[in-house]
Amino acid sequence: MAFICATGKHRRPSRTKRTTARAASVAALTTTGVIGTLAAPALAAEPAPEQTGLIPVVTLGDSVAAQIDAQADAQKQAAEEAARKKAAELARKKAAEKAKKEREAEERAARAAAERERLNRYVTPISGSYISTGYKTGGAVWSSGSHTGVDFHAASGTAVHAVGSGTVVEAGWGGSYGNNIVIRMNDGTYTQYGHLSSIAVSVGQTVTPGQQIGLSGATGNVTGPHLHFEARTSAEYGSDIDPVSYLRSHGVNV
Repeated sequence: MAFICATGKHRRPSRTKRTTARAASVAALTTTGVIGTLAAPALAAEPAPEQTGLIPVVTLGDSVAAQIDAQADAQKQAAEEAARKKAAELARKKAAEKAKKEREAEERAARAAAERERLNRYVTPISGSYISTGYKTGGAVWSSGSHTGVDFHAASGTAVHAVGSGTVVEAGWGGSYGNNIVIRMNDGTYTQYGHLSSIAVSVGQTVTPGQQIGLSGATGNVTGPHLHFEARTSAEYGSDIDPVSYLRSHGVNV
């Protein structure tokens, strides 16, 4: 049986088919993100009809490769710049955090120093008062023959303050001292406040400089309202020292 074969020259692809094939190839590159918008100019110029389908593809590849390299360089530079900015911002934040911590530490240290200074200072037991009877003044009114402390002028009911930081070791009736308070100071000495009309602290309580501990009065062996103040080396009667010198040694102007 005979077969009939078609004769004639092979026809090259039509212009429409070549364009479609090339566009499909470029589209495939575009979807990968390699060419992106750079492929569009390469398709703008259609090759001459006498050219083969291969030459435009090679030309297209060379053009796109150059543009891809430029784009890659730009992206690299952008990434490096972003990394530099991120590193700079991180360094700035670390520096700010360090400065904040240092500032807070300085503020805490300043507060602690101020609190230590406050607790270590001394004040007068009666604000704005004066000494009406001095230390070691002689007379029959004192069983020892002389005054064992000093008297601060004060009307009954005047606020009486602890002269410094310490712990109350006595608070109550003290015989000839009337209502009295004895405080063991933080430096190991003792102070006494006598003839009070009322007491505002109790044994074992800690006090701070200037804290009100009671009100002045005329209880005990007195001729009128005032505050009897003593400084001692112990809590016991007879261990008294000069109250004025004691206060002045702690910076109090009396």
